[in-house]
Amino acid sequence: MAQAVYRTADAPADLDGFRVEFAEKGARADIILDRPPFNLISASQCAQMRAAFETLDLDPAVRVIVVRASGEHFSRGSDHEETTDVPREDACKRTWDLSAPSRCSKPVIAANRGYCFGAGFEFSLACDFRIATDTTLYALTAQKMGQVPGYECAVRLQRLVGFARLKDVVMRSRMIRGVQAYDWGMATEFVVSSELERVTTELARELLAISARPQRAAKKLLNDTEDMPIAVGFETGRCSY
Repeated sequence: MAQAVYRTADAPADLDGFRVEFAEKGARADIILDRPPFNLISASQCAQMRAAFETLDLDPAVRVIVVRASGEHFSRGSDHEETTDVPREDACKRTWDLSAPSRCSKPVIAANRGYCFGAGFEFSLACDFRIATDTTLYALTAQKMGQVPGYECAVRLQRLVGFARLKDVVMRSRMIRGVQAYDWGMATEFVVSSELERVTTELARELLAISARPQRAAKKLLNDTEDMPIAVGFETGRCSY
């Protein structure tokens, strides 16, 4: 897979904590978290990854986007989650940036290995498909940091697991293993860690075999049925961007 990706003149000179790779033949773009060992996500990285999604969404050659990470862990969360004084406006903007996969018109796959905490979990929940492994641990750690998770994240998680389990995960900062995430409906697939790349590639190829126009139309239709309450929540919380 050849590195580098933006094919437009507005590409940023330096990507903060991630890279993008593109396979011409496969029409697949990969956004790869690349700040080992825990791939902590910075505020500027959130904004840049949102811009990356917007750029790739406009690229007609790209049909499928995969979000994955270098090393043993997807992400332990934000690099500022250990503080309790994040301004409300900054928190709202981070939530908007992390929800970029859901606004992308193309299918997005999250390949989750190891820790998938906080912002990493929010980012994955915004994707269309999540592949978990026997090493995967999901958690929303905001409560332990004196914070609350983003509104969109809570809404998406509730729709996947139900209200009782949402409270269990959020209010206890409970860690969910990959197999349990699959059983609960949080993950689309569950595989052993050594099979993650192969299964991700197979899913990407399956999606590429479907015509682009009906695929985008289907995602829009499904998102339209989901996004109304989220939009209301942003307006109520004055987090609209």
